Amino acid sequence: MGSNDATLEDFVDFERLKGRRGNFEAHWTEVAERFLPEQSFDFYSNFPAERTRGEKRMSQIYDATGMVALDRFGAILDSLLTPSNQRWHLLKASDDNLNQLRDVQIWFAEVNKILFKSRYAPGANFVSQNQQNYQSLGAYGTGCLFIDELDGGRGLRYKNVHLSQIYFKENHQGLVDTAYRYFPMTVRQAYQKWGDKLPDKYKKRLEKNPEEEFFFLHAVKPNTDIDPDRIDAKGMKFTSRYSCEEGKDLLDEGGYQTFPYPISRYYQATGEVYGRSPAMRVLPAAKVLNEIKKTLMKQGHRALDPVLLAHDDGVLDSFSMKPGSINFGGVDRSGRPLVRALPTGSPIAGKDQAKEERELINDVFLVTLFQILVDTPTMTATEVVERTREKGILLAPTVGRQNSEYLGPTIQRELDVLSGQAGVLPPMPPALLEAEGDYEIQYDSPMSRMQRAEELSGAMQSINHATDLVGITGNASHLDHFDLDAIVPEAALIRGMPAKWINDPGTIKKIRAGRAQQAQAQQAIQAAPGAAALMNATTKATE
Repeated sequence: MGSNDATLEDFVDFERLKGRRGNFEAHWTEVAERFLPEQSFDFYSNFPAERTRGEKRMSQIYDATGMVALDRFGAILDSLLTPSNQRWHLLKASDDNLNQLRDVQIWFAEVNKILFKSRYAPGANFVSQNQQNYQSLGAYGTGCLFIDELDGGRGLRYKNVHLSQIYFKENHQGLVDTAYRYFPMTVRQAYQKWGDKLPDKYKKRLEKNPEEEFFFLHAVKPNTDIDPDRIDAKGMKFTSRYSCEEGKDLLDEGGYQTFPYPISRYYQATGEVYGRSPAMRVLPAAKVLNEIKKTLMKQGHRALDPVLLAHDDGVLDSFSMKPGSINFGGVDRSGRPLVRALPTGSPIAGKDQAKEERELINDVFLVTLFQILVDTPTMTATEVVERTREKGILLAPTVGRQNSEYLGPTIQRELDVLSGQAGVLPPMPPALLEAEGDYEIQYDSPMSRMQRAEELSGAMQSINHATDLVGITGNASHLDHFDLDAIVPEAALIRGMPAKWINDPGTIKKIRAGRAQQAQAQQAIQAAPGAAALMNATTKATE
């Protein structure tokens, strides 16, 4: 099949996928209108031609609870999974025997260090794009990141792909292995990317209107004709084709060893490829809250600037509402007012219902869960461990999915890109090279430590129980069942203490030896007066 035929096939497949997700796009638009109003038009066809940049999109929003909760949800996921102030994962060999080798340990430590340095380099733009990905998960249930090498230099570059631009398919195991990105670029941007590969019709427009926009398609598929003996695109696991919509011209063809679009879902319904989100679950609550707020605003306006009821006798035609005004005829001869305010009713019921809807929205977006420690700052250490354990249990089914669908493929893609850049990664040790560099990822994020809080909770409860027995029986041997030298440093790691702050076994041995010497010296000092008295008594007895 020629390149042109392959390009036509890409567009046919893309149009087929595009036609299948109309229901999702209607749902996403409704979500965006209440949680991400700046994206409320992004799922309309042929954007950005049918939208006006910079226009106001919040005219229908009366309550901002959903928007604020979504922002906090993104921050919560970032702090749980990918906190930028710490190394949230480690690399090690899949073979435990290799992990015992010093050169293998040093190599993985160095690679992990390079990976974090490249990921958080200023030009990589990981932090902002990663945050947008979490926001997309919260709003639409699906997030996508494009990872490639940095143009013009060594390093990584990240781009969050909006859901309106990405279409994908799963393989027989439920893993995303095919992606079509349909995106606009100006002629100037297209020339920056492809240079002379750009067709002449675009080059001519480059002089007249360089900011004119056109649509392009990036198709990434499994390579069904892979040749393992080749090191070029023919030997890679995925094919890559860039083409322009106008004319269906092929612009660039290549391949990837790893899938460049890590795509994750938050919830996933049976038989559906795209995910579902927290925002979708509380969309009814957001709608109700919006209407309640609108009603309360009307009610408050009427209470502050009331509708007046007056007796129709012509006396009050010149009635004035200005401060300090005197309205003759406003009361009858008995002093009863002839003008009254229209009753507006009590807002208490509406406020109570609004509070319930806000709490529901905050619950689904994990906001309430993370206010526990803030609202009860006087908890004991044991109570904090228990609350942390409970959080880990509640979050594990949903947030833990991101490790396998998002972070794992992201790390694999990053290592693949860096390994293709000469001199970035150190040479692999011979033993690891013989094992074909097989490695695994060990997550060390706050979320992974929450999941391990079950171990810490069990240890603390067991030690406390044994301590109570010691107090009752006076027998300290009950504590002999616990290896405190193993428990204490492991508990410190689970609670987030950096490993470099924990003394190594050699240092601990020196500290204990010094303490033993001090104890012996103290005993000698305390025993000295008694020894001297004994010597004096012995001397007198022998005289």
